[in-house]
Amino acid sequence: MRRAFRRQMRKGFEPRVPPILQEANLAFDKGEYGRAAELFEQIASNADARGGSRAAVFHLQAGRARILAGQSSLGMPSLKRGLDLLAQSGRHLRLHRARRQLISELHERGLTKEAAEIESWHKTDSSPLPTPDETEARTKRPILPTHCPSCGAALKSDEVEWLDDVTAECEYCGSPVRQAK
Repeated sequence: MRRAFRRQMRKGFEPRVPPILQEANLAFDKGEYGRAAELFEQIASNADARGGSRAAVFHLQAGRARILAGQSSLGMPSLKRGLDLLAQSGRHLRLHRARRQLISELHERGLTKEAAEIESWHKTDSSPLPTPDETEARTKRPILPTHCPSCGAALKSDEVEWLDDVTAECEYCGSPVRQAK
């Protein structure tokens, strides 16, 4: 079985986080969804152009921001692009979680037509349904800070990739994040 490559982080190493990402996360947190969407779309476009592994996350966040700004017709292409990128990269567990969360968020906002679009996309997708690893399901994870200290993105312990038992990786900037104190 092939082991996943993990970057070794030096103690005290602070990755360079682009100011546009910090600005996008701040705008999203402040409820300035239109501005956040524009910034996330720009970041996603740049990540797409260079084949960046985080492009899917940026497309999904741009789509969510458009939806929250009341611009669902502009948000749906970003959401679909993000889901497509997750499927293409073989990140099936993340894809499953993202689809489930998006459908729930769309229903909560009364966007049943858009939720149905995501659900129908789900039915045509042939990616295997993920089965969580037994050890992953039994492992109690530490509580993370609510936001990444580097880029300001909101963190959810069930959506981050865990590097070890106490360290997660921010899905937006790749910074290691440890338990909240």
